[in-house]
Formats: sequence, structure tokens, C-alpha cells
Amino acid sequence: MSDPALDLRRPFGPAEAESLFRTAWGIDARAQALAGELDQNFLMTAADGGRHVLKLYHAGADAAVLDFQDGGLLHLADRDPSLPAPRPVPAQDGRLTVPVAMADGSTRLARVLDWLPGRLMGESRPYGPALLRSLGAYLGRLDRALADFSHPAQDRPLRWAITAAPQARELLPHVADPARRAKAERILDRYDERVVPLLPGLRRQVVHHDANDWNVVVGPDGLCAGVIDFGDAVANPLVAELAVACAYAMMGQDRPVEAVLPLVAGYHAANPLTADELSVLLDLIRARLAQSVCMSSWQHARDPGNDYLLISQKDAWALIDQLDTVNDAFAAYKLRAAAGLPAHPASRRVLAWLAANADRIGPICRHDLTVAENVVVLDWTQGSADLTSLDGLDSVDAKTEVVLARIARAGAQVGIGRYAEPRGVYQTDAFKTDTGERRTIHLGIDVFLPADEPFLAPLPGRVHLVTNNAQPGDYGPLVILEHETGDGDVFYTLYGHLADKTLTHLKAGDRVETGDVIGWNGAPPTNGDWVPHLHFQFLLDLMGRGADIEGVGRRSDMDVWESVSPDPNAILGIPAEVSVRLPRGHEALLEQRRLHLGRSLSVSYAEPLKIVAGEGQYLIDETGTAYLDMVNNVAHVGHCHPRVVAAGQGQMAALNTNTRYLHDNIVDFARRLTATLPDSLSVCVFVNSGSEANDLALRMARAATGRTDTVAVDVAYHGNLNSLVAISPYKFDGPGGKGRPEGTWVAEMPDGYRGRLKYGEPELGARYAEDVARQFAAAAKAGRGVAAFIAESILSCGGQIVLPDGYLKAAYAHARAAGALCIADEVQVGFGRVGSHMWAFETQGVTPDIVTMGKPIGNGHPIGAVVTTPEIAAAFANGMEYFNTFGGNPVSSAIGIAVLDVIRDERLQAKARRVGERMLAGMRALQAKHPLIGDVRGLGQFTGFELVRDRATLEPAKAEAKQLVEGMKRRRILLSIDGPLYNVIKIKPPMAFGEADCDRFLAALDEVLAEIG
Repeated sequence: MSDPALDLRRPFGPAEAESLFRTAWGIDARAQALAGELDQNFLMTAADGGRHVLKLYHAGADAAVLDFQDGGLLHLADRDPSLPAPRPVPAQDGRLTVPVAMADGSTRLARVLDWLPGRLMGESRPYGPALLRSLGAYLGRLDRALADFSHPAQDRPLRWAITAAPQARELLPHVADPARRAKAERILDRYDERVVPLLPGLRRQVVHHDANDWNVVVGPDGLCAGVIDFGDAVANPLVAELAVACAYAMMGQDRPVEAVLPLVAGYHAANPLTADELSVLLDLIRARLAQSVCMSSWQHARDPGNDYLLISQKDAWALIDQLDTVNDAFAAYKLRAAAGLPAHPASRRVLAWLAANADRIGPICRHDLTVAENVVVLDWTQGSADLTSLDGLDSVDAKTEVVLARIARAGAQVGIGRYAEPRGVYQTDAFKTDTGERRTIHLGIDVFLPADEPFLAPLPGRVHLVTNNAQPGDYGPLVILEHETGDGDVFYTLYGHLADKTLTHLKAGDRVETGDVIGWNGAPPTNGDWVPHLHFQFLLDLMGRGADIEGVGRRSDMDVWESVSPDPNAILGIPAEVSVRLPRGHEALLEQRRLHLGRSLSVSYAEPLKIVAGEGQYLIDETGTAYLDMVNNVAHVGHCHPRVVAAGQGQMAALNTNTRYLHDNIVDFARRLTATLPDSLSVCVFVNSGSEANDLALRMARAATGRTDTVAVDVAYHGNLNSLVAISPYKFDGPGGKGRPEGTWVAEMPDGYRGRLKYGEPELGARYAEDVARQFAAAAKAGRGVAAFIAESILSCGGQIVLPDGYLKAAYAHARAAGALCIADEVQVGFGRVGSHMWAFETQGVTPDIVTMGKPIGNGHPIGAVVTTPEIAAAFANGMEYFNTFGGNPVSSAIGIAVLDVIRDERLQAKARRVGERMLAGMRALQAKHPLIGDVRGLGQFTGFELVRDRATLEPAKAEAKQLVEGMKRRRILLSIDGPLYNVIKIKPPMAFGEADCDRFLAALDEVLAEIG
């Protein structure tokens, strides 16, 4: 029965929607009609700006199904509250569904949902990878949250459910075109054959099941901001969710399978798919399309005058036709690769078997290719001498003579072709694909020998195919052998460009053993009209292509080909560089990082840079564009400094081993390093990183004092080992941190700009250091013994904070009075960077007990060091040997010595002082001009400035900091953000950075600050 108060016996429009909303939900709002297939929908905008959707359902709507939808949405809100999704809004009486009496005497049901702001995805096609990835990630989260939701209506009959695909057969007679009807029937046959047997093993749960482009909301950032319309939610195989979304996302795309790979990747990252789910995905996509065209054909048969129903089929039929041209096996491998799985499920097993059985692999010709002297690599990369030597030669015979002469000159027996794109014939239209991308990547290895040389089976197997692929440029006579590992995995070896007599030598099904002759090297024109050579290829799947095996692939497919057609050198074992590493584009690199690198590893900038080279103070991207690097203090004396590179190369060519042998380099390096430090700091221990150095310094302090605890400075960062995260407030009080651990005591950061005590106050350093004393007192009161006080000599992650005068002198005095040792972390600020001194702790007039170094010590080579007193070193030598395999090895030591040489010879410390003074003066001039700069600070080439929205309140300008960094990047200058409030621009360039660079930076900074306002 309807509620008498809601008896609206007249046509239902915006005015009635407003009345219903006011009466039942108690909200005055303006109604705007929205589109709806069966139901009436209204956007309700209240006076306070709040927006909701009022849905009035058609007469046949099932209250149980609406309850199912409400239950699912409430379950989402409980399981994943941050996931944007419509939330049911209860009426004033608490009901989520309200009955409404209509003018025709029927009763209809009404619901109210939260409004999801944004535009609908269907408003613009085709869809880019970022949007589709975000949609996949959203659906993955949605389904993960719904995994444990159940409701009696979840199993209701629903013709649109993918598992209902066989029911579409009833509608096939309504598809008027016989050819199209046959296509739809083949899709349904394939569903019965491939999908139905796997259904019992697929995960089944409630899914949204209708993420079509008009149900997906896109936010202002162009990414998925939610989905609407849960009317088709149903219990189905989990992968049905993805299949429906892919079916719509593929429409209008030139390469539909490739287009949805980001969608699959995004979903898998949020809700990992199984191999079986991925294996049926393409067939489920086709099934959805068949359902769609059959349903619209049936609807048109019932309403012949409604040609819109036929027009709406256009995209679905076009996509069905596109997918008919797709090799299903290769598409399945692409989908697996997108999910981060090996494209071919057996690739790792087969490669492992070959590696374990390498001694059973025989040669493929009478010459042993595993002996370096037998082979010469013919480099046919564009521009190489080997390739240009063939330029202007029209006849294959002339080219053959040049190739054989090149092999003879090298004193080799065999030539091995090495190729990199672009390359000769592969730029012709014969190798152009339907999308315009040429197949330029050679998948095999070419073995150049005189004609009629025999080729041998490298492994036992069976002849799979012998045929003549006789089109010019093709393989000519071809043999494919089938092999099997001990675990039953099958793989193939392919031999192309053979002699005609091969065709009668073998037949399919013949058994061959290792060393059997399988064919002979062909000659033009019958070998495909090529210089005599063998195209040898290793494949795990022939993909139903018969003799039409691709020997050259598209660059965009190489991640798949690497698994399906692995490097043939796994079988040949040629001891030379015969394969080429291909550079990837930005999106491909980001995808591979997401798949194979830890998710905690970030990239810089909204549009990441692909940096391929460095020189001095510049980083260079793949286009050759140079960026002024004002971040990378790791490359202390300049990127790829020739003297440092030469030192490493020279020593690497002579010896690199551990430090248990006598060698001059480690001793020379230690002497050179300690000569730059106070006399008491005379013992070095070399490690591989700053993190290792700080960890070792803690161990030394604990061994020398017999205590365990540490006092650190707030917002400090000392490294990424567990022991160091535990003393790094920047980490343990930051995102993902668990707060201060037992054994760590945190002294306040001596920040004269934002801290408790301000610039200009008397005795600022000593007064801030009083908190160090308080931490020691608190530890003693708790019965804890503190081993060390550790501090960076300038606070980096704290925001380029220069310690106030007297801070370390007072802090060290408090530490030593409590029996603790003092550790100076010079990882980022040492080696002359401050300009006035070699070490930043010297600016405070102190001598620490232990100094740690990293980053700049090797100009990017992994070196770190701990330097301490003989007494502390002796206390650490308690019988437990400290051994670091590569700490102080000959190569690292040679590089370290070279860095010290460059600092001395190029007068980099004095340069740092001179350039630093110029930088600070320029930034302070800009501070007077631009209110956004709140503070300027630093020493030498370790400087920075803090951005604030209001100099009185010191409100941090975080968004503006990001704008500034991106604006400078557009001007080819690289900066980064740090500080506890992420509003400090830090400047710590390679020491090659000079006065002209400083002036360029200041001019650009002035422009960007003016833009930001």
C-alpha cells in the first residue's frame, strides 16, 4: 500500500520530485530530470549545495532487488569507506525505499542516493590509459569490498549476466544478417567450449556487472571517480566485472586488446586475478558483445520502427569484427603480461630446464658457437659499419660476398647478425601492421654460413612441420622441431631460409636426436632471396599460425615476445652481445615499474622524466634535452665526471675483490680521507652506502658504551635500514610509520624560523640544545642508557635547516656528560659542500666521535664510510669480525680517491662558498619581491627556501611548492620538495654547478613565482 501522504495521482515531473523529496526526505531542493532507460531520475540540489539523486522506479521494479542494491552499497561503505560510491539516503522515517502512488493507480518505489560529482566517461572516446587504469583499480577495490557480501536477490535470473550468455541463442533468429548471425553463434559456441568447463573453478561473488562508459564517473583529474547504477549487480564470476568494463572500453579503439591492458593491470593490482580468470577474459568480452547485439536485434524486431536500436549495435559489431582478426593465444598472453604474470605460463620452467641441462644441448652447425673465436658479430644496427657496407649493393650475390668476406677477415667461421631498430627491409610496407606500427624487432638469431652448410638438431625432438614459405622475404624452406622438457613442457625450435633439399629430407612426425642433420643452408632465391643464413628461433607456442610464424615483432609487443619467443641464446650459448636491449616509452616504463618494482618507490614530477645520460650539472633525457640538476648531491663532483669514470674503469679492468687481500687502494683512500678530518678521527671502516655507515656507527657506539639507546633530532632521516628507521622521526612519525620506538629519544628540531625559538633570540643554539639534555635526563629517569647522540650537521629532511651557532657544541657537551658518543651524519653535507669547510660539523666548532659518509664519496658509485677514533675502533674489535665484502674494494677505493682528487684540483670547496653566497643573496632578493618565500637558508651548495601563504601565520604553501617545482621543470631546471610540511624547496646540486647556473636558476625562479602569484 502507498503512503497516503505521498499519494501523487498526476504525471510525475520535477515539481512532483521536489514535493516527494521534501515530504519523505525532509529536504527542500530543486529537481532536474536526468536520463533513464526504464526509471525516472532527478538530480536534487538543496539550498546548501548538497546534491542527491532521486530515483523513481518503473512499475515492475522488485523491492527485493532494490534492497539488494542498498545492502551492497551499505556494505561498500562499511568495508571501504574511502571508495567513492553512491550511498543510500534514508527517508525521515528510516526507510531506504519509499512507495509512491501514481496517477495511473500503480504504486512505484522511490530511493535517494548520494550524488557522485564529475562527468560521465561516455562523453569522450576513445579512452586513454590513465583513465582505464584508474577504472580497473576502482573496480578491483569495489569487488574486493563486496567479496563477503551476500543477499537472497544476488542469484535472481538476469538476462544480462554473463553466465546467461547461452540464453542469447534464443535471440539469434532476430539477427537479420546471416553472416553476423553466424559470428554471434560462433562466439556463443566458443563460450560453451572454453568458458563453461572452467566456470566451477572461477571465483564467484556479487559484482557491479555494468561498468559501461555511461555508468562511470570521471573526476576533474581525468581519472575514475566512481561508478553508478547498481541495477545489474548480480552474483557472477568475479572476472565478469572486468569483462564487461573491457567490452565497453574497447569500443572505438584502434587496437582494442592493447587499449584495455591498463584496465586489466589496474584491476589486478587492486584485486589479483588468477590464471584461469585471465584465460577466459577475452571469451567473456566476446560473450558480452554477443549478448548485446542479440538483445538489440530482438528489441528491434519487437519495435521495427526504432532504428536507433540498430545504430547502437554499430560499435559492438565493429568491435566483434576487430576481435575476429586477433590471435587469441597472443591476446591471452598480453592479458597475462598486463597482470604482471609471465606472458607464457611455462616460460620460466622451460628456461630453467634449459639452464639446468645446458650440457645436453648440442651445436646447431658443425662449428661450435659457444667458442668465442668461432663467431663474429655482424652489427646491423642502423648506421653501423657492417650495415653501411651493404649500402648500394642491389644483388643478393654481392651482399653475400661482402658478408662472407667480413667473416673471413675476422678469422671466424660463423657470422651472427645483431639487429636493432630501425633496420633496412623492416621499414618497408611488407612489415607494416594494420595500425601503422612496423614490425622491426628481430625475434630470432641469424647464423651466416656459406650455402649448403648442414644444420643440426640441438636437442632431441619430433619434426612438427616441414614446409616451403615461399613468398619473397619469407622463410623459404622451413623446419620446426618440437621438444619436451623432463616435466612435460613443450617448446619449439624454428629453422628458416633452408635449402630446397631439406623439404624431402624430413617429414612431420619424424624423430630427431641431438646432432642429426635437419637441413642445409639455403641460397637465393629459393631461401626467400636472402644472403645465405639460418634464422633460428625459440618458441613456446606456435599460436596456431602454422608456417606463418612472426620472426620480426612489433616493439610494443616485446614484453610478450620475450616470454613466448625467448632469447634463442638460451639454446645457442653464443658468448657475445647478440641481442639488443630496447628502450621503452614512458608509459611502458611506468607499467613495468608498477609490475616489477616495489610500490613504495615513487617517481618525480607529474610527467616523469626518462633520464638516459648525465654530464656535469646536467641530466639529459631521451630526446637529448638537458635539465639543470639542482637536486642530485649524490653526483658530488658532477655526473659522469671523466676522471672518476676513468678511475673506475681502469681498476675494474685490473681487479675487483674483497679486502682480505693486501692492496694499495684501500690504504691510500683511508689515508687521503682521514687527512681531511681532525687528527683524532683516524680509523676508517668502508661500507657500501650511507645507511650502512650509520648502522655501523650505531653498533660502534653501543659496543664502546655498553648502552643501546639513541638521541636523535626531530624530523631527522638517517637511512633505510630497520635500525635507522627506528632513529629517524621523518620515517617513524611520517606516513606508514608507527611512532617513536622504545630506545629512541627525540630532541626538538632547532628551527629558528618555525620552531619554539626564533632567529635573533640570544643564545639560540645553546637554548635549543637544552632539549637534548632533557632527553638524556628522561632516558636516565626511565633507567635507560643512551649510547649516542646523532645529528646531521645541517638538517636535510628537516628542511635545509642550518643549525644555530653553538647548537652542536652544547648538544655534544650534554651527550658526553651523560656518557654518550657523538655521531655526525655527513652523508649529504660533507666533502666541501658547505664551502667554508670540508665538513659541515666544522662550522659548529666541534669534533664528533664518529663521522658517517655516503652518497658523494663515490660520485654515485656505492661507497660509504665510518671514520672514528682508535679507542672506539678498538672497543668495537671485540672478537666479532666486521667484514663487508665490497666495502673498500679496489674499484670503490680508486673511485673514492678520484673524487678527492677532483674536489682538490677543481677547487670545488671554494667554488661552493662563492656560488652559495651568490645563491643566498639572489634568493633573499626574491624573498623581498615575492611574499610566497617565507625563509631562505643554507650554506654553500646546500641551500633552500620555505614557501608560506602568510608570513604572519606561517601557513605552509604545499600546493604552491608543487606548482613551483613543475614550473621550474618546464624551464628545464630540476628541484624537489622536502621538510616536515612538504613546503621547502631544497637545493643541493652537483658541485659542477656554477655562477651562470645560479643566475639562470634565479631568473627562472622569479618568473615562476610571478606566475604562481
